[in-house]
Amino acid sequence: MEAYRTIAGYGRAEIEEKRSVFIGSADFVTTEEEAIAFVSRIRAEFPDARHNVYAYLLREGAKTRYSDDREPQGTAGLPVVEVLRKNVCLNVAIVVTRYFGGILLGAGGLVRAYTEAAAAALQAAGHVHCTPCATYRFPCPYGEYQRLSRILEGCGVILGEAEFGAEVSLTYTVSFQEAERVVQKIFEASNGRIVPQKIGEGWQKLPL
Repeated sequence: MEAYRTIAGYGRAEIEEKRSVFIGSADFVTTEEEAIAFVSRIRAEFPDARHNVYAYLLREGAKTRYSDDREPQGTAGLPVVEVLRKNVCLNVAIVVTRYFGGILLGAGGLVRAYTEAAAAALQAAGHVHCTPCATYRFPCPYGEYQRLSRILEGCGVILGEAEFGAEVSLTYTVSFQEAERVVQKIFEASNGRIVPQKIGEGWQKLPL
């Protein structure tokens, strides 16, 4: 399991080129079914648009698909794919919707407009790393709760909701790469009395 670059979630941006309006919509997807469903949703949102060009790039199998949607071949879908490749973004689907403004843009103008709209949609969605992470839990005395919480925050982990009972149960999520270091940090901070136990693992979106 290796980290990869993707987007935080849904994003949308709009540009105008010689009175044609290009609306870029991007979303995080993990399967081809999710990508196709996203494309269908955007098409349903803009049924009167002249074109709904799409592209997606999946991590699993490095699968790539795109459509020019009746634009001249190579002027629409391929430039959107190239935006994903240039940004090294996996598990992302983009649809660029075009409302024709009455002025022909030519091949160069189309490539530029679809590229800019796709890039703007990615920017609006926000870039992140999807990273394999582990979740840990440990009990601590109430008197140690604030201090150990601050130590965890300083380690850059994602803190879960604390549970309050006879003791405080602290939960945190950390990348595989940092997991051992954080366990050791808590062990040392508690003078060897606390060893966090792993309770799960999975993918987590973390800031770049």
